[in-house]
Amino acid sequence: MEPTRTLTEADWAAHRPAVFGAAYRILGSVTEAEDVVQDVWLRAAGADLSDVRDLRAWLLTVAARTAYNVLKSARVRRETYVGPWLPEPLPTGPDAEAPVLVDESVGTAMLLLMERLTPAERVAFVLHDVFEFPFADIAGVLGSTPAAARKHASRARARVRAEGREPTASRAETERVLKAFKAAAEAGDMAALIELLHPDAVYVSDGGGKALAARREVRGAETIALLTVRSILKKRPGPAELVEANGRPALATYRDGVLLWLDTVEVADDGRLLEIRRLANPDKLAPFAGPAHP
Repeated sequence: MEPTRTLTEADWAAHRPAVFGAAYRILGSVTEAEDVVQDVWLRAAGADLSDVRDLRAWLLTVAARTAYNVLKSARVRRETYVGPWLPEPLPTGPDAEAPVLVDESVGTAMLLLMERLTPAERVAFVLHDVFEFPFADIAGVLGSTPAAARKHASRARARVRAEGREPTASRAETERVLKAFKAAAEAGDMAALIELLHPDAVYVSDGGGKALAARREVRGAETIALLTVRSILKKRPGPAELVEANGRPALATYRDGVLLWLDTVEVADDGRLLEIRRLANPDKLAPFAGPAHP
């Protein structure tokens, strides 16, 4: 009789990043993705894996099926969300506690775009385009046919191509612009802020009804500059800190060691800020809250 095969610590350590990465891409939430990881581990730890030929694929299938169910219920909750919704940011710097396969599919802009997909389209896109799953396996996750799974992935890919865009600025250029934005904001320099902002710039803030934030998108360099200065005067934060979120430079602003908000941005090819996304909902800032900062 063949011995029972069980999940080893080495197996889990090798595959956990991919399990988390799949769940995070599907859900756009670090907290919910970690819950999925825990569910996958509990199921795998108690399972007889003797008949499993590809452990990574098996674990990712369990993760995707669990995340798919969570996503369908999350969509209902997000319909009643107060103000704009932004994904929970993922620390991706060298000291990040949650390692993940970092590529454009975990960028904030991409996660926002994937929010416009149906749950089935999002799962099919992540599994096929990121993790190279065959459509027969994706169909098993979705409870559909391989043809339907292919159609979901195709629709998602078409929308991503039509509406998505890769960052036009390099990492170094984004860091330069963020440092200039930080200096101008902390100095209350309206002229410098307006110069840094593209005329068609967009500002989106997510307070979730738990922190002060604009309930609608704000457009235009002068309006965004004024809002930026007013937020500094009202909150009186300490110096902002350059961090890495979702594989791109970001700006974290603290007051008395408490994280007030996290800014992720898109920089146009002319070196000006095209989009500022400010996350102020304290429930979503936990991955960056960590130890107190100056």
